[in-house]
Amino acid sequence: MIINKSINAFKEAKEVIPGGVDSPVRAFNSVGGVPRFIARGDGAYIEDIDGNRYVDFIQSWGPLIFGQNDKEIKQDVIKSIDNGLSFGAPTESETLLAKEILKHYRYIDKIRFVSSGTEAVMSAIRLARGYKNRDDIVKFIGCYHGHSDSLLVEAGSGAATFATPSSPGVPADLTKHTLLARYNDIKSVEECFKQSNNIAAVIIEPIAGNMGFIPADKEFLQNLRKICDKYDALLIFDEVMSGFRACSDGAFAIYDVKPDIVTLGKVIGGGMPVGAFGANKDIMSKLSPDGPIYQAGTLSGNPVAMAAGLASIRRVNQDLIKSLHVKALKLTQGIKKMADKHGVDISVNTIGSMFGFFFYKNEVKNFDDALKSDSDMFAKFHAGMLEEGYYFACSQFETGFISTAVTDDIIDNTIKAVDKVFGHISGK
Repeated sequence: MIINKSINAFKEAKEVIPGGVDSPVRAFNSVGGVPRFIARGDGAYIEDIDGNRYVDFIQSWGPLIFGQNDKEIKQDVIKSIDNGLSFGAPTESETLLAKEILKHYRYIDKIRFVSSGTEAVMSAIRLARGYKNRDDIVKFIGCYHGHSDSLLVEAGSGAATFATPSSPGVPADLTKHTLLARYNDIKSVEECFKQSNNIAAVIIEPIAGNMGFIPADKEFLQNLRKICDKYDALLIFDEVMSGFRACSDGAFAIYDVKPDIVTLGKVIGGGMPVGAFGANKDIMSKLSPDGPIYQAGTLSGNPVAMAAGLASIRRVNQDLIKSLHVKALKLTQGIKKMADKHGVDISVNTIGSMFGFFFYKNEVKNFDDALKSDSDMFAKFHAGMLEEGYYFACSQFETGFISTAVTDDIIDNTIKAVDKVFGHISGK
């Protein structure tokens, strides 16, 4: 495969952009090689600037549930652009998208739009702290909730520790208010509440997608809800990635656990920059301008993003998710079958249109388990599949996605390529 233009583009980008990318994982550091610079996308495919075509299993990291360059979304975006790009004033499209989302998330009453998932989570935490008048929060080792200071903390060695910053520029005085618990381990959560009586909220990805794809156990989430109720703390579900991907009606429909605040993004913007957070009327009434907790954004509720979101969400329903789940199962079971054939250790998982796999023989339940997976094998697999024309997430600790544009024939051909790549890797 010729990638000379991508090689040169990467060199040029590194001259003016740190690492040559605007989001670190795109640099291919964990899988090696050169990131492909993408020129265009259509349906299930993306094409790089060298003209190489790939089946796209990341779909812009989740938003493009209807595939690349979807015609309906594109038409509505162009129509919105014809009226103007941004007004800094309310538009009816904000209300329309809010109502559409609330049809699915029936346990929340109001929602506010922002410009990214990071901003949504940052605002949700501020709202929780202000509502409870407490400073501490609990997060789970391996869950990523954006790069706001309160959440950029490294994993401690204990089950529950006061965290230290994982990035220079993050004040220790701020992250000392973030306690760490272990995913799918309710005892570690109890330890956090023993450590502090000042916890405002617990935040979790109910379906984790940023330490690899690891869904929470139902019993664990139900007990998490009970602990939050016991200590009068709020429960925040970060569904920026899983919202409208794992289920059309959110994690509540899967686990029968209601969070107090939910954060959303990705699919609700149809590929445009967007995020949102919502809760019941009582909690949201504390948000400015109704209440004292301040949050604002110049491009929040941008009409172009709202148009893309509406064109996407209006078409998402549970029948659609079920059909995508069948395809995701076919793909992951095919990968597992080929791995078994070639003696490669792998574990796979799927919920809705989301899927993931670890090169590890046992089931992965938390970040400690994920770290035991064979990252070198993943890098070889990624490089091999890229060469065959299949674009998987460029990190072992990310999630894959199925779009409506992915056909059964594409999946069949993907599995054949997996067979070839595993055969090459294993020497069989």
